[in-house]
Amino acid sequence: KQPGPFEQAVVSTQSTGEMCVGLEKGHKVTTLPKREGPAARKGNKNKRVKFIRDVIREVSGFSPYEKRVMELLKVNKDKRALKFCKKRLGTHRRAKRKREEMISALQAARKAQAAS
Repeated sequence: KQPGPFEQAVVSTQSTGEMCVGLEKGHKVTTLPKREGPAARKGNKNKRVKFIRDVIREVSGFSPYEKRVMELLKVNKDKRALKFCKKRLGTHRRAKRKREEMISALQAARKAQAAS
């Protein structure tokens, strides 16, 4: 309650410094540190998942649309590859990520070919 024009604000005179009015009013408590919830870990790949996905990729190879994206990238049609990925995957962010993945796959294939 706000004090009236002829009333004074009630201020506690305890040693803890608790005020009844003002911005810092109320019982003082120590704030606990926030714990990291499971949503903060979302999207982090662990070693097992990475290994399984690598094995699946090695066994099954690339899908037809991924092969087409690689062909577009081989002839330096990066923008066309991005537009094609966007049409197939739905969002710009997914398309950019897929294009980068295909570029890295092409580079890995070139390195493997040069090594052998």
